[in-house]
Amino acid sequence: MNLPIFAERLSDLMFDKNIKSTELAKNLNCERSTINRYLNARKTPTVEMLIKLANYFECSTDFLLGIEPENYAENYLSPIPFSQRLPSLLNQLKITRYQLQQVTGIAESTLYYWAKGFTTPTIDKIISIAKAFNISIDFVLGRIN
Repeated sequence: MNLPIFAERLSDLMFDKNIKSTELAKNLNCERSTINRYLNARKTPTVEMLIKLANYFECSTDFLLGIEPENYAENYLSPIPFSQRLPSLLNQLKITRYQLQQVTGIAESTLYYWAKGFTTPTIDKIISIAKAFNISIDFVLGRIN
């Protein structure tokens, strides 16, 4: 993940919406220091926070992360927990967990923990899945079909 691009996109979106970090933090139920760390490219958001930010600014996660150069309007779905999304994603890609592991290099134990809901993926893992299958991050997360 390219933190400086994420920070720039977030700053631009905040400017466009005329919102300060204090107000954004309040709206997203997080600390102002967290937003400031994002703006200073010192902190990577969690997947959950990335989705909150994208929903708040009505943009794609791919745009927010700097993967897509433009923000295309979509009707975004509310993502389900990744433990529920993973089987659907594998089905849509027509692959097994083992094949996902082979293509992305994500450990089988990690995939198992995701499937059981013990842990959730980090943004870098979501990006690696999206890149491996040439799909959007929003698709991986279930924000779009």
